[in-house]
Amino acid sequence: MFTILEAFDHDHTALTLTEIARAAALPVSTAHRLVGELAGWGALERGSDGAYRIGLRLWEVGSLAPRSVGLRERAMPYLEDLYEATRQNVQLAVRDGQEGVYVERLAHPEAVRLYSRIGGRWPLHGTGVGQVLLAFAPPVVQESVLATPLTSFTARTITDPTVLRRTLAAIRRDGVAVCDGMIDLAALSVAAPVRGEADTVVAAISVVVPSPSSPGGIEPRTLVPAVRAAARGISRALGAPTATRPQPPAR
Repeated sequence: MFTILEAFDHDHTALTLTEIARAAALPVSTAHRLVGELAGWGALERGSDGAYRIGLRLWEVGSLAPRSVGLRERAMPYLEDLYEATRQNVQLAVRDGQEGVYVERLAHPEAVRLYSRIGGRWPLHGTGVGQVLLAFAPPVVQESVLATPLTSFTARTITDPTVLRRTLAAIRRDGVAVCDGMIDLAALSVAAPVRGEADTVVAAISVVVPSPSSPGGIEPRTLVPAVRAAARGISRALGAPTATRPQPPAR
């Protein structure tokens, strides 16, 4: 059944039975039976156009994932404060393997376009939250990413492992990542780590704004204090011991 669900993604949110069977490499008869079972449970819903879409039941179950429940509840007040303070896009993400998964986002209608979505995944090397999560990931994860061809999304995406390694070291040193034009040339993100009870990094938050080289661009240094403060507030809410210590000055 998982191959059925994997047929759906951001670019394919509505599929016919034939399209599902083709994407899942299944006979139509088998796909019909499995889709029927999933629809009966509520994981899929069939629209008036005959196409299937992900059902609300699957979303309800997914929202119970341990890493997102308490995290989102504790993070939301700080995300909302950061959103109100900047009037820009705000995001919260966790790491799953070699990808960053967005578990919450607040998108301002007049801010720069966001390519992320709740539940969406992006390679760690290409985004601000992803670089933070990678910088504080176990060494085996870092080396695995560095040994894998790094996808280029724009001319500014870091695709050189040596450059990425230096970037990750700087993030660990400074406690903040600035990702300019690596997914969208018009967008820049400033991200910071969120720590949990064991003081390990469990998530990352970011604010996404117009790049300084774009109309209405914002200098990242003006955002660093607010992003750090929000990350620190969430960390404190999660019980991170270091979140109660004096914060180092912004670099």
